[in-house]
Amino acid sequence: MSDDNTQPLVSKFGIGVDLFLSVIFFLIMRKVLIPHVPSQDPTAVFIVSSMTAFCMTGVFWIAANMFRVTRVDYNQKKSN
Repeated sequence: MSDDNTQPLVSKFGIGVDLFLSVIFFLIMRKVLIPHVPSQDPTAVFIVSSMTAFCMTGVFWIAANMFRVTRVDYNQKKSN
């Protein structure tokens, strides 16, 4: 049931775009989270905000990949 001319659900370009968006998301979330860390030590604030932003970025990465794969699959099914 697979055709040879269908585009793959995951491409290198798509992974690159998701990676770029994830880095931007990480930097934005780290800046947003800094005021929410209950500490006066700048090193602790940086570490805790970075760790929290990293976890949130992982969820963003998965969501972006799922969205991209779902959109490509939908477009393939719609064109057939």
